[in-house]
Amino acid sequence: MLALTLRPVEAADDLSLMMFLLQLLSLVAFILEETVTSCISCHPLYFFEFVSCTAFLFTTLLFILLSTTLHEKVGISCWLKVDFGYTSVIAALFLISSIVFVSNNGGTVVETLSVVFGFMAMVAFCIDVFFFVKTNGVPFRKEPTQSTTNGVVAQQEAEKLNGDANAAP
Repeated sequence: MLALTLRPVEAADDLSLMMFLLQLLSLVAFILEETVTSCISCHPLYFFEFVSCTAFLFTTLLFILLSTTLHEKVGISCWLKVDFGYTSVIAALFLISSIVFVSNNGGTVVETLSVVFGFMAMVAFCIDVFFFVKTNGVPFRKEPTQSTTNGVVAQQEAEKLNGDANAAP
């Protein structure tokens, strides 16, 4: 089993390895993008910078949060939904920003390497989403549950209360 991004640490080795990979790819993409000295159209570069920096900072923040006991003190009880949503959104943003940046850059080596690491980060986040769904399913699907009353499962009545109320006396 591959324990992935934002689940509270249970299998620390697998989690640490995947988190390290996501952080490393995001950081390298961000650093390479920061070394670009001039740009033809800077908006794609700025969008890619925003996505790569956000991915690195939030992944690091969430890793620290979930590696310690802080995740218990935050008051969020739906870590699986946070994990799935965050990882899916970052993967989509990396895909979009990398496509936009590759289609509109100066073609320098640094820009090309930035895009390559952006696509690699996107693939890593997509792999994380895939293993998350394989392991835990999609967390936003409602599972059929029985109706409850004050935490107790409601029992179906065996006989009617008013027997034959419409019968003539």
